[in-house]
Amino acid sequence: MTTAPNFSKALAGKVALITGGASGIARASALLFAREGASVALLDLNQQAGQTVVEQMVHGGGKAIFERADVTRTEECERAVQRTVNEFGRVDVLFNNAGIIRRASVVETGEEDWDRIMAVNVKSMFLMSRLVVPIMVKNGGGAIINMASGWGLTGGAHAAAYCASKGAVVLLTKAMAVDHGPQNIRVNCICPGDTDTGMLRQEARELGEREEDFLSESAHRPLGRVGKPEEIAQAALYLASDAASFVTGTALVVDGGGLAGG
Repeated sequence: MTTAPNFSKALAGKVALITGGASGIARASALLFAREGASVALLDLNQQAGQTVVEQMVHGGGKAIFERADVTRTEECERAVQRTVNEFGRVDVLFNNAGIIRRASVVETGEEDWDRIMAVNVKSMFLMSRLVVPIMVKNGGGAIINMASGWGLTGGAHAAAYCASKGAVVLLTKAMAVDHGPQNIRVNCICPGDTDTGMLRQEARELGEREEDFLSESAHRPLGRVGKPEEIAQAALYLASDAASFVTGTALVVDGGGLAGG
């Protein structure tokens, strides 16, 4: 009688902290990380949705906690990181995924919107990384994944603040990789193309387009469709795992070929 091979889980024994984890790509990543053996600390402003994701992870046999936190505020980041360490003892993977978008040109963007987009999309990564890097150093290293965008590598229409923020994420990632590589901390970012999330559908509403038409238009790329959150989560899993042990400072494009001809 033969037995099935015992494959080890990619994140077995690791602790992952994920921001913006109640929906979209971060939610898919949290569920995947838990299945792959990680203990997961989930941060979001949406407590009900966040708790639901945690319940799913725990129901599947994983270990997970939810902390309601505004990751643009230092004290709330400190509280969330401290709780993660108290519960799980360490942080091996930080996935900075919290993000927002406002579809508008520079002229159409209010100062308040600009500041909020920069705070959520960039400042939160600075605050969380500043807290987590010393913990990773103490434990011998780790992996940080920042959520950028294809629009962090090329410009897009009616998204000035968003493009600026994601361009900043790409170069923040590279600078952190240079600074913290000697401490065995790998820092990478993911640049997704259009992915079927609530945020993408929100863009359609902001632009006054029907969701179906907007998604159909977004599918104009070599693979002929928009991405799924679970597909971007697979890229995050790779960067979080030892499979990417020699990968740092990269902007990993996962966009169905959208930028291939640009």
